[in-house]
Parts: sequence; C-alpha cells; structure tokens
Amino acid sequence: MADDSAGAKPLWHGRMSDDPAEDLLAFTVSLPFDIRLGADDIEGSRAHVRMLAAQGIIEAEECAVILAALDRVAKEIEEGVFRFAPTDEDVHTAVERRVTELAGAAGAKMHTGRSRNDQVALDLRLYVRREGAAVRERLASLMGVLVRRAEDARDAYLPGYTHLQRAQPVLLAHHLLAHFWALARDVERLDQALARAEVSPLGAGALAGTSLPVDPDATAATLGFARRFDNSMDAVSDRDFVAELLFVAALAQVHLSRMGEEIVLWSTDEFGFVRLADEYATGSSMLPQKKNPDIAELARGKAGRLIGDLTGFLATLKGLPLAYNRDLQEDKEPLFDALDTLGLSSVALGGLLSSATFDVERMRAAADDSASAATDLAEYLVGSGMPFREAHALVGNVVRQAIERGVPIEELVMTEPALGPEALELLGEGVAVQRRTSPGAAGPDAVKPQLARAKDLLATLTQERSA
Repeated sequence: MADDSAGAKPLWHGRMSDDPAEDLLAFTVSLPFDIRLGADDIEGSRAHVRMLAAQGIIEAEECAVILAALDRVAKEIEEGVFRFAPTDEDVHTAVERRVTELAGAAGAKMHTGRSRNDQVALDLRLYVRREGAAVRERLASLMGVLVRRAEDARDAYLPGYTHLQRAQPVLLAHHLLAHFWALARDVERLDQALARAEVSPLGAGALAGTSLPVDPDATAATLGFARRFDNSMDAVSDRDFVAELLFVAALAQVHLSRMGEEIVLWSTDEFGFVRLADEYATGSSMLPQKKNPDIAELARGKAGRLIGDLTGFLATLKGLPLAYNRDLQEDKEPLFDALDTLGLSSVALGGLLSSATFDVERMRAAADDSASAATDLAEYLVGSGMPFREAHALVGNVVRQAIERGVPIEELVMTEPALGPEALELLGEGVAVQRRTSPGAAGPDAVKPQLARAKDLLATLTQERSA
C-alpha cells in the first residue's frame, strides 16, 4: 500500500537541492523485489543497534526505543499492513523511514556507523542462509523419493542407453540412484557455497569502515556468522557467494532437466516404461487422448532460465571496479528466481516420481533384446583367452549377420565355433543384468551396497537438517 506522506525523504536528500525525479526513482527502485528481505533487514538492524548501545555510541534507552520500533515494523510487514512511501527506494530505506516515524530522534540514530552498502550485503547473506537451507531440504526430499523408488524396484531392470540407443541392461534401482548421486553432489556444493557465505560484512560501511568504535565481531557473533570480513572494500563488493549459488542452482536444475527428459521419453507410447498419475499430468485443450508430462517438461525448460540467471549475473560482475556499484542491485532478482525455481522444481518432480507407476514388464521385454548381451558374449570369449579386440570384432560380426540375414542372434551364436551352446545361455532373460557384478555396477550384487550407502547418506542429510 502506498502512503502519500510528503515528509518522506531519501537517506541522501541532504546532498541534493532538489527532490529526485520520478524517472530516476522508477528506474532505480528495487523495493518491488527486495521487500522479501524485510525480515533479514530487521534482524541485521537489531544486531547493529544492540552493538551501538554496547559500544556506548547510543544510549541504552535509545536502543530500547529503536528495538521496539523494529518489532512494530516487523509485525506490520508480516501482517501486510506496512505502508510504503513514494520515496522508499528499497526495503532498507522503507524500514528506516518507518522506524524514525515511530521512534523519533532515537530512530534517526539507527543507521549510525552503517551504510546501505554493508547493510544490503548483510541482508542478502542472511537471506541466502535461510533460503539456501530450504532449497537443501527440498533437494534432500527428492533424493529420498529416488531412494524409496529404488528400494521398491527390487529386481526390475530395463535397457541402459548410450547415444539414446539400447546398450546393456541395468537395474531400475541403479538407474534411479544415478540421479540420486548427482543430486548428492549438488547438496554438497550447496553446503560448501553456504559455508563460504558465512561472513558478516556489517561494519565495513560504504567501503572504508568508520571512525566510530563499532564492533563488527560482536554483530557477526550475534547474527551467527562464522566470522566477520577482513577487508572493507571486499566486504561491500563481494558477490562471489551469489555467483556460486547461481551456479549450484543452475547445475542442480540441469540435473533435474535430465530427469525430466527421461520421464518425457519413458512416458511415451514408444517407450512405455512409466505411467504418470493423473494428479501429476495435464491434458490437451484439443486432443482428448492426451496425458502430458508438463512437470517434466518444465523442469527441463527452466534449466535454460537458471543458466541465464548465472551467465547474466557473471556478465554484470565482470567489469565492476572496487568497491560498491549500483550494478550490484542486479544480484537479487536472478538469485531469488534461481532458488525459487529450483525449490519448486524439486518438489514437483518429487511428487511426480512418488506417484508414477513403472511398467516393469515393458522394461524387461526391452532389456532382454539379445543384442543387449553382446558385451557379455565378448567377455565370455575373453574368459577363454581371446584378446578383447578380437572378441569384440567377432561378436560385432555375429550381430551384423543377424541383422542383414534377418535371423535371430541365438541361431548364429549356436553355429559360431567360438561360442556355441554354453555362450547361448548368456542370452537368457535377465542373465545379462545379473552379470554386472563389478563395484558400482548395475547388477543386483553391486546395487545392494550402493543402495545402503545412499540410505546412509540420506539419513545423514536428514540429521543435519533437523540439527
């Protein structure tokens, strides 16, 4: 809601003889998107004001009045009754204006020893801590879905693909866990990025600190940061943590995109490996028979958007001299968009996968194509002493002859002197996937310990989340 309060002035009004032009305010305003930093701004202001009082920069009574005003502002924002003034450029000036209205002369001291430069950097780090943890929880939840579906899959298997052509049979559990491990790396990267963001910039001022006896170590400790900044210029200009999180989000969304692509393929009549639940699919406005995998398609499509968020922000950073520049205002919208999108995509894909039905028989029929056991035939020959390249060529010739002559591979295996009846057994249903026994491989003996490790990791993530 707008307030026509004529007395509201920008923080910097003393330097100017005229009020800011409407065009300037319209172009520079960030309030429509940085309002979501309101709670973070108030948290940082509380810590700053308490530090000012502890250092004797303001009186204890003034501190109490300001804190009460901040509580009132927090409640107004939370309840949606906060009234914004036309001169509120951003959430920081809006909060300070309102605090000054409520606290009078004491409120005018709240910004002592602080600049919007270190203030906004602080707010964004507080936001990153909060929202990063929420995104981590959603990624971990999706990982939990993959583990549950892998455990439920038991001995189901399907073709594994390279170049989108059938290669070798793999357990469905193994395929699902491949996506699990990719997300596990995303969570690890997210944790590392969040850890590097745990530096308080409060006390750096505009760029060079202040002559006042502020205590940035105290505010860092109050706000729960691992440490304070080392260099005031770096503190207000550093947005590495934003770029890192944009990369983490973009790569995680790319991983979700790969999952989405497979769901799109598997749900087609041509593959027929999965059937989507009605509540996680859409229909067509014209084609009555359609059941569309929109969640999977959007998870795939939004990857491009997050890649754009990352590359666009890197382009913004690349030419900036030290220290703060208004260009850095462009950090928030891509960061907000990336974390929001990744979180929503994770939840939606989790629901889709939880409710989907795998057509195990269709998968098995596709995986039991005799050609999928070609590598096993070559390895059988290797076991009898034949060099692998020679075995590879011999089996490749058998496959080519079967295709060209239109006869089953089994017939040629039987008549090939180097193969014969013993090798023919390798083409039996479900045999090839059982033979994938090397560590980390796609067969039952190898997948069982892998699944156990995945469950252990998931349990650790859950404990960390609740700690």
